Amino acid sequence: MRQTLVVMVKEPRPGRVKTRLGRDIGMIPAAWWFRHQSARLLREVSDRRWQTVLAVSPDRAGRKSRVWPGHLPRLAQGPGDLGARMARILAALPPGPALIVGADIPGITRTHIARAFARLGARDAVFGPAGDGGYWLVGLKRSRPAPTSLFKGVRWSSRHALSDTLSSMGSLTYSLTDRLDDVDNARDLARLSARKGI
Repeated sequence: MRQTLVVMVKEPRPGRVKTRLGRDIGMIPAAWWFRHQSARLLREVSDRRWQTVLAVSPDRAGRKSRVWPGHLPRLAQGPGDLGARMARILAALPPGPALIVGADIPGITRTHIARAFARLGARDAVFGPAGDGGYWLVGLKRSRPAPTSLFKGVRWSSRHALSDTLSSMGSLTYSLTDRLDDVDNARDLARLSARKGI
């Protein structure tokens, strides 16, 4: 069974993507940042060890968009909160281990992805924690059905997101992998620039 990496992407239109960042730096610069960050991430995580799939939003426009590489398979995120969309994505994939990441995590490398897949060898699930209490990666081995409670009652975009998700897992075992951070606002972008020495 082949490993699958899903990257969740939004059409980089001003006012529709990275709106919290856009409130700080402007909607056009935020959309520009996301477009280039997504392209960089897709180049970085491309690897023969797993199939990369795009989970796109909006559903119809995202499937036809020329923004992302045309050779990558695409599936629609569909409606609902982040948990509903991730549960739907995981259910739609072919059998085998699967990871989901967002496209707004600048530090992701192939090594991070390979390490996360390796952690699924001994556990049902893997999470990549973020400094804000959320997570940048979730993965399931998918050797047994996920509980219907998974991702239910999670306080998304809060410091409780990871702990709430872990509480929703029922009997699934899990492991944590590397800690990385996404970019939500100008402060996050400034921290990223300082690390890179920009």
